[in-house]
Amino acid sequence: MVNFASVRKLALSFEGTIETPHFEKIAFKVKNKIFITLNKEHHRACVKLSAIDQSVFCSYDPLIIYPVPNAWGKQGWTLINLKKVPKEMFMDALTTAYCHVAPVKLAEKHRNKL
Repeated sequence: MVNFASVRKLALSFEGTIETPHFEKIAFKVKNKIFITLNKEHHRACVKLSAIDQSVFCSYDPLIIYPVPNAWGKQGWTLINLKKVPKEMFMDALTTAYCHVAPVKLAEKHRNKL
């Protein structure tokens, strides 16, 4: 299980990240691009992944990590059940999402952690 305080701390640990409201959710952005949103009501996160990364993470357990069930999912947006995801897997998905949207120089600093 991953709690909201941990998600916030992890997301803000990436260089250049800011926290901002996004409709009824909390979003974390780098260079004005969202890489994760948090939905406290449903205890889940939504991360932005490439199609390949989405496929890899979703193969773990489709009840824990799965594409958003609409056109957003086809663009790589992926839901993560925070009550069930192992912390290490969540950190990998979060790092991957950050690297997917961050400028190359910032992303390179974190790619070796994957």
